[in-house]
Amino acid sequence: DAAHRDRLAYIRICSGVFERGMVVTNSSTGRPFATKYAQHVFGRERESIDLAHPGDVVGLVNAAALGVGDTLFTGPPVTYPPLSTFAPEHFAVARAMDTGRHKQFRRGIDQLESEGVVQVLRSDRRGDQAPVLAVVGPMQFEVAAHRMEHEFHSPVALEPLPYTVAVRTDADSAPAVAAARGAEILARGNGELLALFRDKWDLRSLQQRSPELTLEPMVAAQLD
Repeated sequence: DAAHRDRLAYIRICSGVFERGMVVTNSSTGRPFATKYAQHVFGRERESIDLAHPGDVVGLVNAAALGVGDTLFTGPPVTYPPLSTFAPEHFAVARAMDTGRHKQFRRGIDQLESEGVVQVLRSDRRGDQAPVLAVVGPMQFEVAAHRMEHEFHSPVALEPLPYTVAVRTDADSAPAVAAARGAEILARGNGELLALFRDKWDLRSLQQRSPELTLEPMVAAQLD
């Protein structure tokens, strides 16, 4: 909501009673988090709430310290299995159409990454000005481009890449993988290395030639 110029993190109450202002612990960081500003959101309408019960969804204002999949609790620690993310199948290089708005470009890309709208992959070769956006479906590119232009005021040009397969790899395997035909090594924000291939046949060919390389499926990867 441009009128508010803030950011909401949505939480679902799983057990107990939520009270506005209560201090909870974030299981992923172990740090306390104060829920001072809590709202119920319906479309563009917002209203402050004081209590919420299991099943309710609450919007916490400017909760920048929270990430997708975090668990908040009071009392004894509570953990849930990590959320899974599907392996991306579409990739595109994003470039700011106005190079003078590079700060807005980086801020927008970082915001979309933190929300899980897209996965953002980077490499020293491409640099920060040309991150690779990785998505499951092409419509995610449309959402990202629209938000970059209208929310962050930094229109982007998206250049599709020929890759269709992404698997995990490691630092020991990366040089050999990068030298393979039709492959590229990129890093996620948490430092995890991904190997991109044009198709599954290129991947299988490399696995058969070099079975010692680390090339693992991305199934059930944790969102960071």
